[in-house]
Amino acid sequence: MSTRYKVLVAEDEVKIREILVDFLTDYYEVIEAKDGEEALRLFHSQQIDLVLLDLMMPGRDGFSVLKEIRSVSKVPVMILTARSSVEDQVKGYDLKVDDYVTKPFDNKVLVAKINRLLARVNEEDEVETYELAFDGLVVNKLSRTVRIDNELIDFRPKEFDLLVFLIENHRIALDRDRILDAVWGIDYFGDTRVVDTHIKKIRKKLGTYAKYIHTVFGVGYKFEVI
Repeated sequence: MSTRYKVLVAEDEVKIREILVDFLTDYYEVIEAKDGEEALRLFHSQQIDLVLLDLMMPGRDGFSVLKEIRSVSKVPVMILTARSSVEDQVKGYDLKVDDYVTKPFDNKVLVAKINRLLARVNEEDEVETYELAFDGLVVNKLSRTVRIDNELIDFRPKEFDLLVFLIENHRIALDRDRILDAVWGIDYFGDTRVVDTHIKKIRKKLGTYAKYIHTVFGVGYKFEVI
């Protein structure tokens, strides 16, 4: 399994996108999008570590994409644009962009900026939040306990690990193989139906909060509070 960071490049100009993807592939796993709609589709379906976002894209522009990303995630976002007006930069920072790079830019400087943002995220992750709360559902990773409306519910180790994995990948559709690798380990060679069995048990224990675990047909499962 790859341990490289996954970077989403959203850029409508083919030549610029190809240059970026070709260069950045030496450092990261790169996913590319040609417009705002595709960028959001990829963002919601994959575990992205950083987004490089062009402002002037057809359909949904960069600001619209940034606003939706920020409504669900704190993932680092860097705007790449030929528009260098103060108004655009202020709007970007108001929408909580992490960095603003004006075209043309030096590739090595861009990589340095990306690495700095990723390092900052890792530093912040060290101060980990151990309690995950959604309405009356509270999962404590430190004590490995699950409470539903203040009542302690018994969870088996794998059930607990699976629930936490789903929660920490909130709104991301996870296939069974990925779940197996994360929860059972890459050396597990059993049937993928073990995931379905554990999901069924978790849903039963969650009661009314089972609605947060969604079946994604043809893929697997995702945790999403709607």
